Amino acid sequence: MVNPLEFAPKLATREVGNGERTVATTTDLDAQVPVREGEYGSKVAAVEPGGIEYIADRERHGSPIQLFWTWWSPNMEFATVFVGILPVAVFGGGFWPTVFGVTLGSLMGSITHAILSTMGPRFGVPQMVQSRAAFGFLGSFLPAGLSWLTASFGWFIVNSVSGAFALVTLTSVLNNHHEVLGFSVAFVIIVVAQVIVAFIGHNMIHSFERIIFPYLTIVFGLATIIILAQAHPGLDFNAKAGPAASGGPSGAFILAVFISFGYAIGWNPFASDYSRYLPKNSNPRSVALAAGLGVFISCTVLEIAGAAAATIGQLGNNPTPLFTDPLPGWLQVLVLLGIALGAVAANVLNIYSGSMAFLTLGIKLAVEKRRALSALVFGAIGLGIGLLLQANVAPGSKYENFLLLITYWITPYLAVVITDYFLHRGQYPESVFYDTRHQSWKGFIAMLAGIIATTPFWDQPPTFFTDKLPKFFGSVPTNNPQLGDLSFFAGAVVATVVYLVLYQIGRQPSTERAAVRK
Repeated sequence: MVNPLEFAPKLATREVGNGERTVATTTDLDAQVPVREGEYGSKVAAVEPGGIEYIADRERHGSPIQLFWTWWSPNMEFATVFVGILPVAVFGGGFWPTVFGVTLGSLMGSITHAILSTMGPRFGVPQMVQSRAAFGFLGSFLPAGLSWLTASFGWFIVNSVSGAFALVTLTSVLNNHHEVLGFSVAFVIIVVAQVIVAFIGHNMIHSFERIIFPYLTIVFGLATIIILAQAHPGLDFNAKAGPAASGGPSGAFILAVFISFGYAIGWNPFASDYSRYLPKNSNPRSVALAAGLGVFISCTVLEIAGAAAATIGQLGNNPTPLFTDPLPGWLQVLVLLGIALGAVAANVLNIYSGSMAFLTLGIKLAVEKRRALSALVFGAIGLGIGLLLQANVAPGSKYENFLLLITYWITPYLAVVITDYFLHRGQYPESVFYDTRHQSWKGFIAMLAGIIATTPFWDQPPTFFTDKLPKFFGSVPTNNPQLGDLSFFAGAVVATVVYLVLYQIGRQPSTERAAVRK
């Protein structure tokens, strides 16, 4: 089996007329691809110029270890904890099967994240731009559009609302349980903080995640230890947990794997965005380990903490107390502050990457700070939507059904990108990422086929489906609840097979012509 970390080219390459490869010089790159303008380097307070352009060698800086805290800190939030609460409190799962399930799901999502992160130093472009190699210029609009919507209006609003509620509760606790901040004021504070960091850009984001890393690690680490000490690990499957527990132990376990996998791969479409400034000669293994472990350890630990908390108390309308009530008063205060900081840490990534996904849609803004401007605009739009919806988008609400739904596109996307990456042995000419004439519909068709293949496996509540949808939507878990949600497996297999078939069909004419010449 080919190791994706082994075949990284040490120098950029380009194809010449006879199909051979040669080293691309700086002049070659300047002529073939747009290079990000301006002088940025390692400046932290300076607003990052440009948008989705190639990062030149002179602008490369940093080390792989920075990816560890960049992907650790944003998972130190309540949304991660709630992933562990769900299998026990809602699906009725036992503690140990849930622990194994969330560990397995997080591991799978972290492995794909590690692979994608190594593409950053190699190609020097954002993740959605790199996707153009497999999808073509126009075909990439499918994943880029979905990534933009998911980041800018999905996770952004959920995390902001979660952080705002934590800030409201924190100020109330500090004031003898008398409300100090209303939701709207707290929400504005959270959004403004994260928009400022995302507006400034790449270097500020890495620095912010590093600065809050020790605090979040210590506070959530202490909370996890205390909750585990009070947990009831002997808890077995609970059929009385609710209607969602109809799948039995196997259904609860599979759903634990699915939602933890979906949560981890939620970061995958952003992977290269935060590694593309690293020097080309960065060790691929170091890049993969730093990014992969940052996601895996943080997600797994907090999800296990969530599962443990679910064995202690009952899930109410506000899920946060389930995690904070077992803690001493002083630690509750620190954790609430940590939840607010974690929400900001997560959303600076969502805003930043959402703005770059938007620019990947072929949007051209004739301003040097186009990425920063996009982040500002979408932050303002998210602020308005969040104020309008408020608690309807908080973790534990009906909005979570939508968050589970949007994970269905990421697995087929990953299948296409990683399959194409293996087929090309990790080598693409940089020009393919920006060539508007590069129209490869294989990726688009395969990803769409993968998404369609997931529909019979959607394990959504009955209220999600309407009479307007065909009966096969969600038919598998409806008739076989013990199977849980296997959509991620179906989507990956179908997208991979379809892409391989289309890839071979595309190669066949040239092969036949070569045979005739012989």
